[in-house]
Amino acid sequence: MTVDAPSAVGTQSNTQQTATKQTQTLDYDAFLMLLTAQMQYQDPTKPMDSTQFVSQLASFSGVEQAVKTNQKLDSLLVSQALGQVDDLIGKYVTSMDGKITGKVKEVHIYSNGTVVALEDGKELLLDAGVKISETPPEEEAPAA
Repeated sequence: MTVDAPSAVGTQSNTQQTATKQTQTLDYDAFLMLLTAQMQYQDPTKPMDSTQFVSQLASFSGVEQAVKTNQKLDSLLVSQALGQVDDLIGKYVTSMDGKITGKVKEVHIYSNGTVVALEDGKELLLDAGVKISETPPEEEAPAA
């Protein structure tokens, strides 16, 4: 089977441009595809050096473990967030600038943070500086 050089180069160039636009990182699946392709197309008269092969397998194992660790961390963060949201419903929140305040009706957990929905329909991202209290802000005793 013959492959003419211009189409192979064009395909490779398009693939590289697409991959560059999508991401600059190498994920688990991409690494596996590269390793498989390298083994499939290597010159049988010049096999890969065994130390390089072992090094690549170690890298592959490291990538796999990093992916599993990230999945477990995501799961842990969601579990932690779910454990805390029950305590927020019915409490009062005030934004750092004091412009948004109200009683928490619902809590929504997203990958980038937790958002509370207030009884008046407003929403507030729980972030640094948000005050959470048992009583409405106007009922709180002034600081002495």
